[in-house]
Amino acid sequence: MLVGRFAPSPSGRMHLGNVFAALLAWLDVRRAGGRLWLRIEDLDPERCSRAKAEQLVDDLQWLGLDWDEGGLQPQFCQSQRTELYAAAFAKLQAAGLVYPCFCSRAERLAASAPHLGEAGPGVCPCRDLPAAVQQRRLAAGERAAWRVRAPAERLAVQDGHLGEYVENLALDGGDFIIKRSDGVFAYQLAVVVDDAAMGVNRVVRGRDLLSSAPRQVWLHQQLGFAPPQFCHVPLLLAADGKRLAKRERSLDMGALRASCTAPQLVGWLAWLAGLQPEPRPQHPKQLIAGFDWQLVPKEDIVVNTYI
Repeated sequence: MLVGRFAPSPSGRMHLGNVFAALLAWLDVRRAGGRLWLRIEDLDPERCSRAKAEQLVDDLQWLGLDWDEGGLQPQFCQSQRTELYAAAFAKLQAAGLVYPCFCSRAERLAASAPHLGEAGPGVCPCRDLPAAVQQRRLAAGERAAWRVRAPAERLAVQDGHLGEYVENLALDGGDFIIKRSDGVFAYQLAVVVDDAAMGVNRVVRGRDLLSSAPRQVWLHQQLGFAPPQFCHVPLLLAADGKRLAKRERSLDMGALRASCTAPQLVGWLAWLAGLQPEPRPQHPKQLIAGFDWQLVPKEDIVVNTYI
């Protein structure tokens, strides 16, 4: 059975791009007669809150996007699953696949899903520190994040929508952080552990996370898990070519709920996705029978008009 998930971060109100990806993830599962989990990715205590998570759940219910399990139950909130991440981290550490990093670069973003332009390759100078130096600095109380030793190998991912995507883990992604210096486990590790534990075998999400797929497949392999199939959907772009994001407050769910009905918004997004010839109002259930990945554009979509 196909098992999918929608895994938003309650760091702010969902925006148009989040809803677009959520709708396609929902349709993908419902068309296949599968199961859908709602996971709350609230790893970062500085950016996430219970109130924001409650608002997120309310927005999904307003849209008509239901789920089979998950939501605000503790076992589906990442902030309550740290023991699982700690066990996976210990396994990687025992295999010699991680090292302490005493640099501060990229610390703030490590717990959240990376977007285009927020992460990149680079050799960390801490990688080659002698073990004795590492232990001395840690024993002295110096804070350290933990990075993986990304191998210089080519890893291909067969994306279910975009086709083959290839990265050299070391050259293209670099030694990414899996645990911050404040003890917060990073996005890349947490989502791998959660997808494996929850039996997720299909991940539908925005194309801005495509570069994470090889890193996550590699982590799955190191931890003895079977990686899911990924399907990355096009991004919604403003007329100037910039990605629509939470900073566009006129396009977050607060503004959208004030300006249109849920069927209007769903129908308009379905039209952008190529699922209907005009932006007529639709309930998500009305789109299930006609959902086909062949209709969904592979290129990013420029949004020139709004509801």
